[in-house]
Amino acid sequence: MSERQALTRGIRRWLVFFIVCLVLSGLTAFPLVTELRWTEDLLSASASPVPEHFPGLMEWITRVREGLDTIDREQPFMLYGTDWLAFAHLVIAVAFYGPYRDPVRNIWVIEFGMIACAGIIPLALICGPIRGIPFWWSVIDMSFGVFGVIPLLMVRRMIKRLEVLERAATAANPAAVPAGA
Repeated sequence: MSERQALTRGIRRWLVFFIVCLVLSGLTAFPLVTELRWTEDLLSASASPVPEHFPGLMEWITRVREGLDTIDREQPFMLYGTDWLAFAHLVIAVAFYGPYRDPVRNIWVIEFGMIACAGIIPLALICGPIRGIPFWWSVIDMSFGVFGVIPLLMVRRMIKRLEVLERAATAANPAAVPAGA
């Protein structure tokens, strides 16, 4: 296997991983009310150490579940906003098919994703306190940006190496390099 093929395979593997994570993140935003009920039940079970060792987490999960139950019961249309959040994750995941197909040409999608990951941090630091979100929960939210940017940085680095190889191959024999290879 050539270095170009190995780089393309590595890029595609990381992109599939990233796309799957985006899709899963999006899909979990649809059933929030049910998920929070299940989470509270799981964390408050007799075998769970959470109520005893992490009472703040338990209180927060209960508060969020109660809030979602109230919204679901009295103002269910408000949950439509989280449906759009879920949809946005799915649409963004689709955008990463471009770099999967032609990494060099679509590196801008990777860079866009990196900017979005960086944007999570100021959003959490600004909007978290405004909305009464505990700081430790904002740190969890910020971790999505930190951990999300890691595969994108790796993919960007591999795409830059692939670009150099493609330019060298094109310079050596312009007719031998198919577009999007």
